[in-house]
This record gives sequence, structure tokens and C-alpha cells, in this order.
Amino acid sequence: MKAVLLRETGGPERLELADVPDPEPGEGEVVVQVRASGINFLDVLVRQGRYAQQPELPVIPGTEVAGEVDGRRVIALPAAAYAELAVARADSLVPLPDSASFEEGASFLMTFLTAWVPLTRQVRLEPGATVLVHAAAGGVGSAALQLAKHMGARVIGTASSEEKRAWALEHGADEAYSYDDFAEAVRADVVIDPVGGDLVAPSLKALNPLGFHVLIGYAGGLWSDVDPALVVGRNVSLVGFYLGRLMRHRPDVVQAATAELVALWERGAVRPVVGATFPLADAAGAHRLIEERKSVGKVVLVP
Repeated sequence: MKAVLLRETGGPERLELADVPDPEPGEGEVVVQVRASGINFLDVLVRQGRYAQQPELPVIPGTEVAGEVDGRRVIALPAAAYAELAVARADSLVPLPDSASFEEGASFLMTFLTAWVPLTRQVRLEPGATVLVHAAAGGVGSAALQLAKHMGARVIGTASSEEKRAWALEHGADEAYSYDDFAEAVRADVVIDPVGGDLVAPSLKALNPLGFHVLIGYAGGLWSDVDPALVVGRNVSLVGFYLGRLMRHRPDVVQAATAELVALWERGAVRPVVGATFPLADAAGAHRLIEERKSVGKVVLVP
């Protein structure tokens, strides 16, 4: 089969299309005929050599697919997803709604679970609360916009460019600010933060008392140290979320959340946003688009 290989870390050009053996499923596993592979920012971090749990190289990147198994349309979160075939546990397959494309399917699970689990299980979101979503035009951000809005929140987005801020407003945000301006303008009850880096301290300061700052990624760099006095003195909570570990240790939580999200999708309450599609052979171009902060929504590879 054809697959994208990462032999050594570095720039997007390190991703190469290669012929590799077809994967062999183990007990309880099936082979998915991949129709689309979603790119998540963790894939970019792996390629750069900056991911917290860096895999052994060479590796086929990717953790999210939509495809077919015995004629069934499914979505899943397997390893080695940038390929024509991927192995997934049979009990982890999720039916792809009839109205959805494969590209949308490959844009759904990772981003929506990453926003939904914290919003429903880790924070308290009262009706009419204000939710601040960093990187609101990205994959997780666009999911968080929709979900928070669905839950009755007033939603404010941040983004790095005027074009992305306009995009966030068109996709559900009530207000949008730059990363330089939000701290003075916004008072939020919940912050959804896939950016990290230097945004942590100003985000905590933007919280109302009894608010929650949810850390879910570090696209903008590793998190700065936080003085506990800032958390205590402002009566706020710092919350962490990592889907990979939750899948291993609390699969029941992930399965329940997935069922809830698919139900929302099937009735039209939410829909994944596919911002760009690339052929599998141009995984480097897809990574470059994301790394240069030019993408919106989810970027997808099609074998």
C-alpha cells in the first residue's frame, strides 16, 4: 500500500510517500480502507520532534481516519493513519452518518471530543456563560465554537489574523479578538486553550471568579510556568485535558461522549468544518499550510 513515512524529524519535506507492506490486523482488529485521514496538530508536533510522547522512527503519522470496513462507512482513531489502509480495533469503530462525507468524518472525532469532554465533564457551564475559545478558526476551535454555542453560551474567539477572526464570526463566535487584545476586552467563565505558551497567564486573568481555564494543547509553545498564587488569588481553576490518555484509562467516558456527539451531528446541531483537502502524496503541503497558520477548520488527506 501507499503510506506517508516520517524517517527523521524536521520540516514538512520530511514527509515522503512510500510503498510499505499492508498492515496485519491482530485479534479484535480490522483493516480500514482509508478514504480520508484527518491532520491534527499533534501530527505537526511529532514531525517537528516536539511531541511529549514522541514515537520511534520511522513512523506512519496520523491518528484519525474515515473509511470503509466490509462495506460499512466508519470513522476511527487508529495509529498510522496517513495511509491507504489502517488497523483499528473493531470495537472502536464509529458509524459515519449517511449525510456526511468521508472528509467530514476524518475531521470529527479528535476535535469534537477534545472540546466536548471538558465542556461536559470537567467544567461547570451555566446557561448564558461566556466561553473564550483560543485559535477559534482551527480544528478544535471551530468544534468548541459550535458546541459551546449549542450549550447556550456566549462565545468569544481569538485568532491570529483579521481573516481568521472574520471566519470565526461567520462560524458562530459572538465576538473575536487578536491574542494581543483579548485580555483587556474579555471576561470569561471558561477558556478553551489549544495554544498554550504565553497565553496562559493572560487567560487566567481574563477569567471571572470560579472560572475554568482548560489547557488542551501547546500549538504556540510549551506552557509557561503558572504561579499558584494567581490561581488561588483569583478563585479560578486550571484544568488539563489529554484525549490519548483518557482513551487508555477511561474508554467508557470516551465511548459515551462519542455517542453524544454523533447524535448531535446526526440531528444537525454540529458539523465538522473541512478547511482544505490534499492528496496523500502532498502531506508535506498540508503540514506546511497548518504550520504557517494559514489553515481554517480541519485539513484532510485523501488517498
